[in-house]
Amino acid sequence: MRIDVSTGLDERSIAETSRADIAGAKVDAVAARAIAIAAAGGLAEALETGGLPAVLELSLSEALILGLLKQGVRKYLAIFGHGSTDLGEILRIYDEAGVTQTFNFRNEVEMAHAATALAWQYGETPAVMTSIGPGGLQAMAGSLSAASNGIGVYHIYGDETTYGEGYNMQQVPKQEQALYGRITAMMGQSYVLHTPEALRDALRRGALCVNHPYKAGPFFLLAPINTQPRTARVNLAALPDRPEPIPVAPVGEQQFEAAASLINKTAKVAIKAGGGTRGMDEAVRRLVKAAGAVAVLSPGSTGVLPDSDPANMHVGGSKGSISGNFAMREAEVVVVIGSRAVCQADCSGIGFANARHVVNINGDVTDAQHYNRTIALTGDVEAIAHRLAGAIENLAPERTSQKSEWLQQCAAKKDEWARFKQERFDAMPIQDDVWKSPVLTQPAAIKIVSDFAKSIDAAKLFDAGDVQANGFQIVEDERTGDTFTESGASYMGFAVSGLLAGAVADTPRYTIAFTGDGSFMMNPQVLIDAVEHGLHGMIVIFDNRRMAAISSLQRAQYGRDFKTNDSVAVDYVRLAGSVEGVLPIWAGTTRDELKQALVKAHAHPGLSVVHVPVYGGDDPIAGLGSWGSWNVGNWVDDVQSRWLAQDI
Repeated sequence: MRIDVSTGLDERSIAETSRADIAGAKVDAVAARAIAIAAAGGLAEALETGGLPAVLELSLSEALILGLLKQGVRKYLAIFGHGSTDLGEILRIYDEAGVTQTFNFRNEVEMAHAATALAWQYGETPAVMTSIGPGGLQAMAGSLSAASNGIGVYHIYGDETTYGEGYNMQQVPKQEQALYGRITAMMGQSYVLHTPEALRDALRRGALCVNHPYKAGPFFLLAPINTQPRTARVNLAALPDRPEPIPVAPVGEQQFEAAASLINKTAKVAIKAGGGTRGMDEAVRRLVKAAGAVAVLSPGSTGVLPDSDPANMHVGGSKGSISGNFAMREAEVVVVIGSRAVCQADCSGIGFANARHVVNINGDVTDAQHYNRTIALTGDVEAIAHRLAGAIENLAPERTSQKSEWLQQCAAKKDEWARFKQERFDAMPIQDDVWKSPVLTQPAAIKIVSDFAKSIDAAKLFDAGDVQANGFQIVEDERTGDTFTESGASYMGFAVSGLLAGAVADTPRYTIAFTGDGSFMMNPQVLIDAVEHGLHGMIVIFDNRRMAAISSLQRAQYGRDFKTNDSVAVDYVRLAGSVEGVLPIWAGTTRDELKQALVKAHAHPGLSVVHVPVYGGDDPIAGLGSWGSWNVGNWVDDVQSRWLAQDI
């Protein structure tokens, strides 16, 4: 080995010293840019004032972070691995300068749900970042919640190198190219960053996906391990900004006049308000009043009409309500707003048995044309609803007595539904085989917690399963944005994971996660991450030691349940209490004990977990029932025979 006499170092040491110096200089340059952006108050300000030149030599990793920053993305929910070390280093530097915020998690599914909730509940667009392999697959699975509910979130995964070196660890072990990019392309929209120069196109597509006005969803960016540190000249000014959607409506008056006339001359009109009406309360309420109609809600649109409004028929569909499904079944004209017409919304395609015509308001052309005999009003839901209401208001009212009779019929069904629910809310604790004592029914317990949430102005997140199904039948919201129920993918573990968004949001709102014992155990690591990130919120576990939604379905169809429960007792108070900083509370078996537990839990400055034992048997007073028709099990022949007879 030759020694350099001037330095006393061997050739290897000289090379390593040079490499370290180069790396240090690069870090200094990144840090200088981060500091300049922070000092200017943002990337746009730094470019405008000249604090940062528009054209820079940047690594793909840094250019990606800056490109997303230009779209307002500054929060990263991350689990770093060998496939994301370069991205992690850039975020470390930008975090230290106060430009970005990175939050580390323990599970990729949990992390994806938290990101979805951050965008859904708080309107902040985050990025999920993980490594190659199983981590990416788990985050991808969690992205179903964003896709199913129309929520825009960036997903950034490491990927195999572009050099074809043979199997990279954790890539799909198959002799094909870009397999992760192909998988993510099936899950949503996707782009493989094969070169730094591809970034501008990738971010333009991503911006339009995550900020789409009515079909937002996850956008996947695949960053091959070897392209992340590659450098290229990047024009920051040319990277796309966050697009601002412009409300659009059909041209001219003909369609509006036709729809208004149809609604005005029809006695029995029902408005089906889907998840696309979230946040558009004023427009929907105006249209309901102008049309002399009633409104049937979806699980995702509770609150678009106040619960107390006589025209609010509550949820309709496969797991609907007495009143909601009556209105769907008897309506002669249906005005569908922002709905995808999935089975939960229209009872497997047979929910509108007497409808002769449809007016469909939707941003998506395909969804707007879902039914026959449709007047399709395609565009911005809010703008169209207001415009249609105005067109109806300009007409002389027709069939007022028949419309009044229709509203009275619906009001009677709403009263029937209210009495039905109240009987279940008032039910005394029932002797339970598992708990060996009388315990509250799940509807009664959920009602108590829901009322408590309303009393403290807390938001509610519902997990999948029986808790969710009962929940959207029970909640009594006065506005949208008070309840978030992931009924799109019906993903177990969403609520407890989504609760973490409150630890990440700029302006958090106290939120209660309603979850079953099964859903909670899908993502129990939320206990640790909640403490780590300083979450103030509550988890209420409704524990019946079974998959009650499936048990009840099995019993309704076949008279017996099968393999939907277990014999393993779990002390959730001890489990939660093992994490320092979490307040665990046993809720007891009575109403008063549960109410006291909720007050105590809310007073805790961190995360509290309330364990509520609930009845898990076949007593009908313990459930709210299903009022639609599902095309499942031994109901298939009946449902499909009715579907065949439908011509709408």
